[in-house]
Amino acid sequence: MADDFEVLAVSLTDPDAPRKFAESFRKTGFAILRDHDISDDEIEVMYDTWKGFFGGDNKADYAVKPGEVHGFFGYKSENAKGRVQKDLKEFYHIYQDRPVPPEVETTTRDFQARMIAIGSMLLKWLEQETPDEVKAIASEPFSEMIEGSTSNLLRIIHYPPLEEGVEPGEVRAAEHGDINLITLLVAGSEPGLQAKDLAGNWHDVPCATGYITVNCGDMLEMATRGYYPSTPHRVVNPPRQENRARYSMPLFVHPRPEVRLDKMTAGEYLAERLSEIRQD
Repeated sequence: MADDFEVLAVSLTDPDAPRKFAESFRKTGFAILRDHDISDDEIEVMYDTWKGFFGGDNKADYAVKPGEVHGFFGYKSENAKGRVQKDLKEFYHIYQDRPVPPEVETTTRDFQARMIAIGSMLLKWLEQETPDEVKAIASEPFSEMIEGSTSNLLRIIHYPPLEEGVEPGEVRAAEHGDINLITLLVAGSEPGLQAKDLAGNWHDVPCATGYITVNCGDMLEMATRGYYPSTPHRVVNPPRQENRARYSMPLFVHPRPEVRLDKMTAGEYLAERLSEIRQD
């Protein structure tokens, strides 16, 4: 990456990890966590489990129902804010208090719980390293915003190999900012994630085994009045010679709906953004 957009890879074992993590977040809206306790084998089991689901015959049985937020969303069912074209992906939304297919239950729930625990730890790191005058702006400490939250979203995404005839402007995931406080993403099965700097340049985000990429969402930017930036990012289409399926499993860490961010509560902001991205 260019020197002016360096996303730091921070080891969980580094005694200075919280400072380095917050520094990277402040400068780029991104940071990378390594040497965490989720093994490569466990991540591979998750990918294999969900590859089976997306490749199976019964995924439509779990299609999201009107008025619901959990379940299976089919191919080209979502577009980014301000975009007409649908993203070239299908995905499944998982919440702690909503059911998932029984064949993925055990593996998924363990992974989900451990990722939420890491997210809570990282929010505490940010609390520790954020200047007092910025923390005073927030309605409550960052880690307390998620206590008792059932809004944390684990999204399992399948980007199929690109078909012939992809229309101009159609991409795997168009430029967007995340809605939530922070997003945790174990290394995707293939590269493709890019982040945008303040000058409008795009940078590849490393896709290395053992990395958890973490980025700031709109809600944390709002809660800190811009101290931590919600950096736009996207998933680009692969070159023809690398046109393979891609899977990713972001965890979107959300506060309770009643938590006040700025002029809006988290619930009000979430409803507004969901209306803009048009999931169907």
